[in-house]
Amino acid sequence: MSRVETGAVAVGRPRGSALWTLGLFRSELTIVFRRWRTAALLAVLAAVPLLVGIAVKIETRNGGSAGAGGGGEGGPAFISQVSNNGLFLSFASLAATLPVFLPMAVGVVAGDSIAGEANSGTLRYLLVAPAGRTRLLLAKFTAVAAFCAVATLVVAGTALAVGAALFPLGDVTLLSGTTISFSDGLVRALMIAVLVSASLVGVAAIGLFISTLTNSGIGAMAATVGLVITVQIVDTIPQLHVVQPYLFPHYWLSFADVLRTPVYWDDILSNLGLQALYAAVFGSAAWARFTSRDISA
Repeated sequence: MSRVETGAVAVGRPRGSALWTLGLFRSELTIVFRRWRTAALLAVLAAVPLLVGIAVKIETRNGGSAGAGGGGEGGPAFISQVSNNGLFLSFASLAATLPVFLPMAVGVVAGDSIAGEANSGTLRYLLVAPAGRTRLLLAKFTAVAAFCAVATLVVAGTALAVGAALFPLGDVTLLSGTTISFSDGLVRALMIAVLVSASLVGVAAIGLFISTLTNSGIGAMAATVGLVITVQIVDTIPQLHVVQPYLFPHYWLSFADVLRTPVYWDDILSNLGLQALYAAVFGSAAWARFTSRDISA
């Protein structure tokens, strides 16, 4: 169903109808996930754990160890455990995709959410239907947030499948040295997937705001992705340590603390609070801009 057809079906529905609101959300989800661009982004994300798994398998086929010398937290520590337990491929893949691939994919989807409609000429038509700008903006943010969750699950699910195919599965030795059952490890993997999804909410809100500033979908996508890269560079400069705790990617890898006993919650909660703050600030800015904007396309 095209965007125009979706809008045409909705015209006759009452403005305050809960069914209309639900239909609007469903329409936005359908539009996002039926685009070829979205399928391509998810395919690239799915390829990362496959490539990592194959690389580790090749490196360890003669008894070698992957990630030798990477004794720190995050990706290197996870990769060194992949050959012993395929479940660690999920953790390693999320650690590998979170700094670059996942936020860039979210930036593309979020940046195109409003600007893409304006560029194609369908945004004005959408607002003729009884949606209301606030409700339409909320539906678009919900669709982007859903993409955050789906993209994360694609990485984690593909990694689990590849890990099970290439490596043994069994009890999980946590970063703190404690051993838990495989089922408990799966629960922690699900917790990590949820935390990674939540870590992308700030990027989604920023991208949505940038998307309200222009009629160029490509421009909004490029600006969002460029901002993500710039902020991550700033987060690595020691001289800027004063501002780094306030940058949205600063606590992204705090999900590694889930793989400890007891779980260290401080950085995890700091990350969730920071993402909520970015969502509130840039979501409000997007609402203020979108509701007062003169829509000419």
